[in-house]
Amino acid sequence: MAAKIWKKVLLFVLIIACLFNVINKLVHKASMKEEVSASAQYVMEQQEANKQK
Repeated sequence: MAAKIWKKVLLFVLIIACLFNVINKLVHKASMKEEVSASAQYVMEQQEANKQK
């Protein structure tokens, strides 16, 4: 009997944790422009580092 209760409680906690994770990712999502800009900056830095070698 106690095992069934714990199973339901833990399942509920797991569902809440997953929902919190998804909502947190949606709220703090970086814009596409920021992602592309960061990627371009990284590539330029890598190219500069390779030229200096």
